[in-house]
Amino acid sequence: MSPALNAGDTAWVLVSAALVLLMTPGLAFFYGGMTRAKGVLNMMMMSFGAIALVSVIWILFGYSMAFGTDIGSGILGNPFEKLGLNGVLTTSGDGIPLAGTIPEIAFVGFQAVFAVITVALISGSIADRAKFGAWMVFAGVWVTLVYFPVAHWVFDFNKDANGNPIGGWIGQGLGVIDFAGGTAVHINAGAAALALALVLGRRKGFGKDPSHRPHNLPFVMLGAGLLWFGWFGFNAGSALAANATAGYAWINTLGAPAAATLSWLLVEKIRDGHATSLGAASGAVAGLVAITPAAAAVTPGWGIVLGLLAGAVCALAVGLKYKLGYDDSLDVVGVHLVGGLLGTLFIGLAADPGSPSAGTGLFYGGGLELLGKQAIGSFAVLLYSFVVAFILGWIINKTMGFRISEEHEVNGIDISIHAETAYEFGGRVGSAFHPHAEILRVPSSDETQPISDETKVQA
Repeated sequence: MSPALNAGDTAWVLVSAALVLLMTPGLAFFYGGMTRAKGVLNMMMMSFGAIALVSVIWILFGYSMAFGTDIGSGILGNPFEKLGLNGVLTTSGDGIPLAGTIPEIAFVGFQAVFAVITVALISGSIADRAKFGAWMVFAGVWVTLVYFPVAHWVFDFNKDANGNPIGGWIGQGLGVIDFAGGTAVHINAGAAALALALVLGRRKGFGKDPSHRPHNLPFVMLGAGLLWFGWFGFNAGSALAANATAGYAWINTLGAPAAATLSWLLVEKIRDGHATSLGAASGAVAGLVAITPAAAAVTPGWGIVLGLLAGAVCALAVGLKYKLGYDDSLDVVGVHLVGGLLGTLFIGLAADPGSPSAGTGLFYGGGLELLGKQAIGSFAVLLYSFVVAFILGWIINKTMGFRISEEHEVNGIDISIHAETAYEFGGRVGSAFHPHAEILRVPSSDETQPISDETKVQA
């Protein structure tokens, strides 16, 4: 029998989609707090720019590329089949198109916000030095050439009229387990982030200038909190139903990042002598990244083990940029690429056949077969995303220019690119270029003094 529309499942998926959308403003705070004060607006604008641009592209043709009928060996969906969501909103017969037990249009919205945050994640690697216009061009082309095809590879489990699989080659063809996006989101974004960091080069004073430290740690912790909150929709919502699988993923989304926070702080304490708020926030995100592909594949106990590993490994991995010389400004590579690889490969070891994902890892007698599949899927996405992002970034840099000038970098990217500042400097609110700058200007102490009789006479 064909599945019937379920109102409870639909409500859960719509709420989950809203939670995932909130993650991108949360990411804006997380990244914004980690930058310098004179670059926070640009950092946040790159996230909001991703929301605006990717949402429009997704509706126009992105959804069709990711989930349209496969047009070749699990590589790509037909970009014209559901152009402008044609056929998703109406049918020629009775009822509405379904994706499982929810309306397909709800599934469109849920998947849209995954595309949005994947693009936004990349921006953290190029903080303080990328032109906003060039970033928007990159975002639009990269999401089209990389994210939409990779989403098809990993997330498309469509079948034909006879029940034969016609979805993506990684998820359905190869049998890689990736419940909520370890490959399609985190490895994908992390590889692209590394490519852009190499194309744009290092910031002025990288590794030496103390001003590159985070300027607003409360922003960072607020952002991490919003990310964690939204991640329950990210992982548990990927069940696409209000059921036990969602509950399973929810618990792992609680336990793994909690454990990762503890292990990151422990590494900091042993290595540096201090457990920091930045470490707590980063550890939570590292655990969330690692558990994303494994949320329905490992038991909560193994989820905690994965979290402990992710916190420690990612805490050490973020230091690689200083040893290897690449400037991944906000540790997208160390957290998302490394954490995504760790979580995806860990499934090959600890996948429980009794879990909703039903994989059998090495520890449960499954041998190395699943681990091999996980590795093939992970590194295929990594290499494809890195190569395309590097070429695209190089072309943009050679044509319209991707990096701002050294003068603009020194003066601050916010004022140079956006003609705004995040904070009040020199008695002005927002910017000297703000249309209401004179109205918003804070009066000096001299201006607040009573006017003398002599001054009145002169006037």
